[in-house]
Amino acid sequence: MNTLFAQPCAIIDLETTGGNIARDRITEVGVVLIDGERVERLSWLVNPGQPIPPFIENMTGISNEMVAGAPPFPELADELLATLQGRLLLAHNARFDYGFLRNEFRRHGLRFQARALCTVKLSRRLYPQHFKHSLDSLIARHGIEMPERHRALADAEAVYRFLQIAIAELGRDKVEHEAAQLLSQPAELSSLPAELQQQVEDMPDSAGVYAMFGEDGRALYIGRATNLYRKALGHFAERKPGHKSHEVRIDEPVARVEWRESLSEFGARLLELQWLGRWQPVHNPRARMMGEVCTLQLQAGDDAFSRPVPVSARDIDFTRTADLYGLFRHAREARKALAQIALAQGLCQSVLGVEQVTSRKGAPCAAYRIRRCRGACVGDEGADSHNARLLAALQRLKVKPWPFEGAVAVAERDEVCGDVVEHLFDRWCYLGSRRNGGALEGEPAFDIDYYKLLESELRKPDRDLSPQ
Repeated sequence: MNTLFAQPCAIIDLETTGGNIARDRITEVGVVLIDGERVERLSWLVNPGQPIPPFIENMTGISNEMVAGAPPFPELADELLATLQGRLLLAHNARFDYGFLRNEFRRHGLRFQARALCTVKLSRRLYPQHFKHSLDSLIARHGIEMPERHRALADAEAVYRFLQIAIAELGRDKVEHEAAQLLSQPAELSSLPAELQQQVEDMPDSAGVYAMFGEDGRALYIGRATNLYRKALGHFAERKPGHKSHEVRIDEPVARVEWRESLSEFGARLLELQWLGRWQPVHNPRARMMGEVCTLQLQAGDDAFSRPVPVSARDIDFTRTADLYGLFRHAREARKALAQIALAQGLCQSVLGVEQVTSRKGAPCAAYRIRRCRGACVGDEGADSHNARLLAALQRLKVKPWPFEGAVAVAERDEVCGDVVEHLFDRWCYLGSRRNGGALEGEPAFDIDYYKLLESELRKPDRDLSPQ
């Protein structure tokens, strides 16, 4: 039998104008379709809509004149998608070919999802005694005749012949076993309910945010991932004794999964914060603390000593109040930070109100007894000196004033499809997001995590920022 694997396969190779998955375009597609005993070969030249660099033209033999009359990708998209749909995709360096295909389909409003097997990785497993596994190395090592190297169909044919040779040399069971190991997922999808299994299968191999919901509709967990499909599967993986996993184990039955792709790390983190605040998932302890924000505000006492006092965002507007120090999730965290500052700087915890005074006025505090206080509690240090040192110590915690006259938008740009998503902020408050100039969506919020996220983004020299 010529069957390489039990399922329909498509060995694919692409020629492109270059190696940039977002900027460059496809110039040729070659496919070897395998359905049991039936093998079919298909090839298309593609007009990339941009010049082919001389280096690429010399390497592939595909010139600008050759593709000038060829159809652009949109004219081939439906036919190619129907050809590849439902097949196992094989390619030498599958990440390159699969990524180019997904992006090209996406540019034209089509979603392409397939399981992909990289034959570079397969060759490494089948022939570990060899160091090189490029297609040139395989062709030379196995004596594969190649009249048109760097043409799409010829390269796909070379991969097909390599697989046939590997089966002849090592046996079908060995080849299919190693392929199965490469394709194996971190979880047995067959153990999941059919509807949930389909939802997970539909998740893309791209960055974004996902949410898992229980049978009663409660949100169980929200996560962020560079590969949504792989990350979600990790939650269902069987844990072997002694095996450590970074994925949260969801013990309750998961009924459904929602997900949304993101254009950048900033957008993914922002969306994660929105979903955490909206759904309060039971397996995200951080979500239970969202919205509880406090800071330290200096207040003068009758004795002329300044004291940082925890104040809540419910009581004052952090975005309009000057001289606030630190953002904390609750007053206990603020007092802990103040106690650490006091010990580090030799400030008096009794004067600052961190240590409860249990003895008569003028008695030394506990830190004074171990020489961690300069004696404000016993009159050895005056208010002016203590206040100045306190203010200097607090400067690194000072909440930064809003650096703009009004609202600003942080933009994300999709280099593939050209979409622009703008996230609007004003005085550290998140106002909402809009895509391609549309209506504002999202729930306005102010939180310590929003502040930290935006403050970090504003420090980047290459940020995409515009006043509103």
